[in-house]
Amino acid sequence: MPYLYRAAGPQEPPAPRDARSTHSSRQTFEQLRQECLRKGILFEDADFPANSSSLFYSERPQIPFVWKRPGEIVKNPEFILGGATRTDICQGELGDCWLLAAVASLTLNEKALARVVPQDQSFGPGYAGIFHFQFWQHSEWLDVVVDDRLPTFRDRLIFLHSADHNEFWSALLEKAYAKLNGSYEALKGGSTIEAMEDFTGGVAETFATREAPENFCEILEKALKRGSLVGCSIDIRNSAESEARTPFGLIKGHAYTVTGIDQVNFRGRRTKLIRVRNPWGQVEWSGSWSDSSPEWRAVSPAEQQRLHHTALDDGEFWMAFDDFAAHFDKVEVCNLTPNALEDGAAHRWEVTVHQGSWVRGSTAGGCRNFLDTFWTNPQIKLSLTEEDEGQEGCTILVALMQKDRRKLKRFGADVLTIGYAIYQCPDKEEHLSKDFFRYHASQARSKTFVNLREVSDRFKLPPGEYILIPSTFEPHQEADFCLRIFSEKKAITRDLDGDVLLELPEPPKPTPPDQETEEHRQFRALFERIAGEDLEVTAEELEHVLNAVLRKNGNPRLRASPTHSIQSDGFCLAHGAVLPSPRPV
Repeated sequence: MPYLYRAAGPQEPPAPRDARSTHSSRQTFEQLRQECLRKGILFEDADFPANSSSLFYSERPQIPFVWKRPGEIVKNPEFILGGATRTDICQGELGDCWLLAAVASLTLNEKALARVVPQDQSFGPGYAGIFHFQFWQHSEWLDVVVDDRLPTFRDRLIFLHSADHNEFWSALLEKAYAKLNGSYEALKGGSTIEAMEDFTGGVAETFATREAPENFCEILEKALKRGSLVGCSIDIRNSAESEARTPFGLIKGHAYTVTGIDQVNFRGRRTKLIRVRNPWGQVEWSGSWSDSSPEWRAVSPAEQQRLHHTALDDGEFWMAFDDFAAHFDKVEVCNLTPNALEDGAAHRWEVTVHQGSWVRGSTAGGCRNFLDTFWTNPQIKLSLTEEDEGQEGCTILVALMQKDRRKLKRFGADVLTIGYAIYQCPDKEEHLSKDFFRYHASQARSKTFVNLREVSDRFKLPPGEYILIPSTFEPHQEADFCLRIFSEKKAITRDLDGDVLLELPEPPKPTPPDQETEEHRQFRALFERIAGEDLEVTAEELEHVLNAVLRKNGNPRLRASPTHSIQSDGFCLAHGAVLPSPRPV
């Protein structure tokens, strides 16, 4: 069922007490910590054990990992040392620069950071080997606890670490996010905006720099001042370009963080500059206004100090805004509330959230290209009755998110290609049939069907009744989804239910045991081992069984595969190497 809440601006993240505890014991962080202190033991998290199952699901470590607590690595560990800053984020041997770029951006917003990284924890009094972090998932905040055992090699952290080896908040944050998604390996490859939303519960917008508005610099400057999280990346055309270095030292297919925008007096005129950070903590822009470029010689020492300009290879650098727009392809902005998306005075937004599912044979109809099944998708009626203040039309922002795809990667699941369409509603209070969509075109739709976790767009529509249809691009693809509809004025929404069952072919009958081939016997043995005594498996476990057998027998035809994406074996593809899917007709 949908639910409605009012988001007022400016808005801060909810208080930590509002987060739902997720530990299997059903105990809160404080209850678990007090229990450990009472028993005189250090916490060991059975939900995310210190073994290979928490690291990888499709490979073995290439080096011997040793799990150690910070106190076993350094003499005087600190949770946060001198404040949490973007220099605390240095990438390790994991392809999650998209996550690290978001963490670096998070450090620029103290209130948002304090929500994700609660301040009620340290290695001092009350230390019990347990820490907790809070993430937004599908319209609710979750509190994730972890123990502080971290993977190391020769007493050095393998993955995310701080430039100061005594500081551990960032490494523990990465571990908590890995737990949320099932493993460290699940964090390989992604879009910065995904983590930004999980850190804020905010609303995302993506800009293509070559199509950006004329006041793009001002838009980004205001976004940073409002506390929005901002990331950027350079597109790649194929997997071979992943992590390729440009002649000016930038990395393709890699996630960067925008950390500042300013102007400088240069040869009698004001020059717009933008500051960018590479989460590797090294490898920087080498063009104009780079750390050691001659342009800085014409800038006074006081001005350089104001801009915090240094010639260190720390991954952070300035560049002219025109160069930034020419060399970077995408900029992702995550606003804490929809209010930040407008330049005008703060106003109230109505937010409606729908939780739904695409189910094969019932509600997984695919896009409008598949007319025979498109009508079976979930249909949400949207009533827009009041126009914007002093303007014609009703502004809405629609954000469609598919749930838990990263967590299901270990079972062969991939991010699906998703989108939505909005139709003018006829005078009916029932689920619309196939004939309606045969003769009516959409009034609005997402810019593209694409294999990202979330697709969001902004529209201005005349007052009236509409039907919003979220869908995957292909029919019969199953997933849960969360649909958020933001409107400047009150909008009324409700689901249109109906009998939309489809006739699907009957599955073939099982082969009698005496006629089974060796392949069939192997399949049965693997199934029984995973299913246990009750011979029952979840959908994800069944997919794992099928993929294991097909891989072993060299038959890739039924193997789950990306719909329109290129996966990276290196650090990451900052934007998931998304290739837009065909537009529905």
